[in-house]
Amino acid sequence: MDKLVIVESPSKSKTIKQYLGKDFEVLSSKGHIRDLAISGTGGLGLDIENNFKPRYTVLEDKQKTIDSLKKAADKANAVFLATDPDREGEAISWHLKEVLELDKKKKPTHRVIFNEVTKDAIQNAFDNTRDIDLHLVSSQETRRILDRIIGFKLSKLLQSKIKSKSAGRVQSAALKMIVDREREIEAFTPEEYWKITAYFDEFEAELSKIKKRKPSLKNEASADKLLQSLNDTFRIKSIKEKERRRAPKAPFTTSSLQQEASTRLNMSGQRTMMTAQKLYEGIDLQNETVGLITYMRTDSTRLSDSFITPAKKHIRNQYGEDYVGRYRKGQTKEGAQDAHEAIRPTSVRNHPNKVKPYLKDDEYRLYKMIYARAIAALMQPAKLKNTTMILENADAEFKAKAQEMLFDGYLKVYGAYQSVETSNLPNEQEGAELSAEKVEKSQHFTSPPARFTEAKLIKEMEEKGIGRPSTYSQTVSTLKKRRYVRTKEKKFIPTDQGRLTIEKLEHYFSRIISVDYTAQMEDVLDDIANEDMDHLAIVADFYHRFMPLVEKANKEMEKAAPKLTGEKCPKCGRDMVYRTSRYGTFEACSGYPDCKYIKSDKKQEPKKTGLTCPKCKKGEIVERQAKRGRNKGNTFYACDNFPKCKNILRGKPTGEACDNCDDLMVELKDGTIACNDKKCAENK
Repeated sequence: MDKLVIVESPSKSKTIKQYLGKDFEVLSSKGHIRDLAISGTGGLGLDIENNFKPRYTVLEDKQKTIDSLKKAADKANAVFLATDPDREGEAISWHLKEVLELDKKKKPTHRVIFNEVTKDAIQNAFDNTRDIDLHLVSSQETRRILDRIIGFKLSKLLQSKIKSKSAGRVQSAALKMIVDREREIEAFTPEEYWKITAYFDEFEAELSKIKKRKPSLKNEASADKLLQSLNDTFRIKSIKEKERRRAPKAPFTTSSLQQEASTRLNMSGQRTMMTAQKLYEGIDLQNETVGLITYMRTDSTRLSDSFITPAKKHIRNQYGEDYVGRYRKGQTKEGAQDAHEAIRPTSVRNHPNKVKPYLKDDEYRLYKMIYARAIAALMQPAKLKNTTMILENADAEFKAKAQEMLFDGYLKVYGAYQSVETSNLPNEQEGAELSAEKVEKSQHFTSPPARFTEAKLIKEMEEKGIGRPSTYSQTVSTLKKRRYVRTKEKKFIPTDQGRLTIEKLEHYFSRIISVDYTAQMEDVLDDIANEDMDHLAIVADFYHRFMPLVEKANKEMEKAAPKLTGEKCPKCGRDMVYRTSRYGTFEACSGYPDCKYIKSDKKQEPKKTGLTCPKCKKGEIVERQAKRGRNKGNTFYACDNFPKCKNILRGKPTGEACDNCDDLMVELKDGTIACNDKKCAENK
């Protein structure tokens, strides 16, 4: 073996191997190989007396991997570090170089960067290697150290005081956004207002002005007064037509991909990123393994000429010259790192329909959307005609709107994900008089700010500068896992524990968990990545400002009293309380450790009905409580001979048998009595 290539993922190593010759051996580190130790002051893995120098230790499950990599590196004439093209990937390459002692062995070492796992991209990357970027490594190291200091210290504090499981630099800032939004909703006072709508044969118009001013109907009396002032006919005051262009959206970034996948495909951020990772690393097609999309962690919307040229040719051939648009450069938002391209298909030739047989359902749906978005970004805008009709009646003006599609443009490809509603107004002239079929009032109330969905939370995190593309999905996942939030109709609601966590952090660490501070820290990390800075001095400065806050909170923060169950301990008579362990919530005596009584979690015995199961003729129908699913806690009736007999009644048994068959009569949810056999009941 002449050359050793080390990548992060085993599946990626398989894909890359086919593009390199027999002189290359491709192995995987399987992600990070070492992390900060948990030794030293406060278990931070830092030598505080020696300028906060980090101490690293090999991860427990990676020693065998390192041993095999060392053997391979010793045999190789050169080593190529081909980890992911981002801050984390750069750090992994540096750790590999250190642990494998490549400098000490004077082994030629090259850093290889590629944005897509395709033959051309791989060969080009190996022709243009570079050294490890130590600025990027320092940036990642700073992030990891700061997250360790904040995470360890705050998590330990919260666990001991209020039983919260964890806190973090990005995690807590995101949770604060959710809690702050809930506070806004609770403080919101709805205001009443009324709308007046005129319904005509082919359209409807809404009150827009009263005496040339915006309507202000605050109560039903004002709405009734307006209705009484109206005449039987409406006069068309004006009809205005305006052509409008709707430009295609930019190609996907990590954030916009997660948002769109959540909204359009009902996929969580974590599920989206796992699926995208598979598409990037390589899919087994008919004759080759190939990465179908470019690197999926990016905040750039830039597209390369190598994609733009064939993509425009594809658009021209498939849809015609009229659909070919120009690429709008400069779409990347201010502050984006722009290290690599937007997320796009690696080849226009790999149409979703062509590769569908080789993809799982999630992979196909996500790839299809990525493909459509990238192609649509290079197409012409859609052209729409908006028509506005103003109708007069007494002192009031009513407005009717319609929208007509003139040219679908990019929607030809992306219309499935971004629909446009169209409507028409009657062909009438200005000055014409129309009679309404009816004019009605309707009561409304102003709405509070909307709760965050996963997509909206990720969008807000991106706009506020909290975290980076690679952290969004993990942050949301952690909030759910820690039970700091629950979801209702796909919207986040902070739990009592989530709110308590933020209340305590706000009191003692308001600056640390603020949105502005978290965003500023991300800017500092970017500066470290781009400049020659003493990153450990930044760590030292933070530590010396942060630790006094921790010490103060340790002294002053009161321990939260455990929640009472309402029962007394059967052994000592003291109050029973809810406690938590890593296995969940349980009930125990508040007198611990003097009294160690724990209420046993015995299964509730099903209640017998005395009725023989009409299906198996052996078991007895019993009353049970649903343990899981959407019917959790609900009562149902079933045979106790489960799993041999899986008979479940569709209602509460009355105790009588059906006079038409052998089944039981049951009381349904609506109170009616019917045979448990639905077919029998329908025939009767």
